[in-house]
Amino acid sequence: NRDDLVENLGTIARSGTTAFLESLSGDEKKDSALIGQFGVGFYASFSVAEKVEVLSRKAGEVQAWLWASDGQGSFTIAEAERDGPGTTITVFLKKEDKDYIEEARIRNIVRTYSDHISVPIMLAAKEGDTQLNKGSAIWTRQKKDISEEQYTEFYHHVGHVFDDPWLTLHNRAEGKIEYTNLLYIPSSKPFDLMNPDRKHRVKLYVKRVFITDDCEGLMPSYLRFVRGIVDSEDLPLNVSREMLQHNVVVTRIHNALVRRVFGELKKKAEKAPEEYALFWDNFGAVLKEGLYEDHDNRDKIIEIARFHSTDSDNLTGLADYVSRMKDGQEEVYYITGDNLDMLKSSPQLEGFRARGVEVLLMTDPIDEFWLTSVPTYKEKPFMSVTAAAVDLSNIEKPKSESDDETEKEEKADEGDVAKLVLAFKETLGEAVKDVRSSDRLTDSAVCLVAGEGDMDLHLERMLKLQGHMDIPTLSRVLEINPAHPLIKKLTAAVDKPAKKKSVDDMAHLLLDQAKIIEGEPVTDPTAFSQRLNAVLEGGL
Repeated sequence: NRDDLVENLGTIARSGTTAFLESLSGDEKKDSALIGQFGVGFYASFSVAEKVEVLSRKAGEVQAWLWASDGQGSFTIAEAERDGPGTTITVFLKKEDKDYIEEARIRNIVRTYSDHISVPIMLAAKEGDTQLNKGSAIWTRQKKDISEEQYTEFYHHVGHVFDDPWLTLHNRAEGKIEYTNLLYIPSSKPFDLMNPDRKHRVKLYVKRVFITDDCEGLMPSYLRFVRGIVDSEDLPLNVSREMLQHNVVVTRIHNALVRRVFGELKKKAEKAPEEYALFWDNFGAVLKEGLYEDHDNRDKIIEIARFHSTDSDNLTGLADYVSRMKDGQEEVYYITGDNLDMLKSSPQLEGFRARGVEVLLMTDPIDEFWLTSVPTYKEKPFMSVTAAAVDLSNIEKPKSESDDETEKEEKADEGDVAKLVLAFKETLGEAVKDVRSSDRLTDSAVCLVAGEGDMDLHLERMLKLQGHMDIPTLSRVLEINPAHPLIKKLTAAVDKPAKKKSVDDMAHLLLDQAKIIEGEPVTDPTAFSQRLNAVLEGGL
């Protein structure tokens, strides 16, 4: 009625939003509802309008009133007529802002922000009145009343995707904070999943009104594959992006959603490991970013993390790995690289296979980084099999019937091996950090490993490929296999002056061979080719 128009709309027309906001009670819930009715949204209409008229007839009263203002600080109220109770607001647009009444623009705005409002929003078009919003906020209904097809249809609508959801999470939280979430994990990997600029796809609503799809605090970046909506009852309708960045309600919702996602993933991992393997293949690399970024949830993530290993073609968790550790084994062994097949054939794994020691195979770039943040699992330290500090002497090899008879003649004489090691050191010089006999090799003649405290071989190569050319190229430790036929022949020739050049050439060739196996370029391709040709010629 007239008094309502003067008290509410009159305040805005006289002095804008400032006086109106100063008149608020301080009760956030009460005031947010008021702002939704008579607030800044109404006042903003004057930025595109020459005049705004409000024709209103209060329920239970006969007299209607017409409020009018040009937004310049004054308004008028006059008696008017209206067929029934209700309110009609008429905005007289400026000529330069007529695009606000284009049908396509109106439809887009309503679909974006008010598609789930329960009150129907009608468009009076030439062909007749049509309802623009569906008014079907599916998340407000009970789960038992929603079919799988309806969940999938909404997933396609909110996610703008065509696959079916792998997992659906629909919950309502009540208590200190009230909100509803309807979240989906896709069944296929988005093409831009690994784009560092990609953000999560969870939309924030307040009382069914769309607020933003860019609320950074709602979901952590490592769950950016999650899609869906969160509808809060506690946030004000006029909440700004700046307010959302440090909002206590958003923080609490964030923490609860992350716990919920981890809880459901853990259930899947335990009850349906084959299905979970599909999820992990799609999103495991992203989820592991949380091991590096999110200290608070690190334990939850590590429990649901899965890895390829030398023991099985199936993925394994760390708890299962630890349960299979050999007597005398104190570390969780792993190897990192770019390709699973190449890792499986790595010479560094030979000694571990011979002892039946399982090694985790890690091919995601993030593995190099989270392992520096998570040094142990259940007090078992992680150790790369390419580290020089690896010691397998406490782990016994499974013996076959012929092992006892051949063990003594398998390896070259320790004294001769020591002479060969010394000769290799003198020949290779600074090209290697050290040369040593190894017990990690069974079939290969040599391999390269990182010196104590040095960067892992794969990490150094990966960083340089990413443009970090300031990282120095470290000399590596060359390990030789004293049981390999070639090494045994070299030990027999090392004391013969006539064979010195051949031994020196072989030292360089074996170092280059080890580099090639590791995916490293040889230092001098021309010298490598000449030495190789000489060896081949001598063998003919």
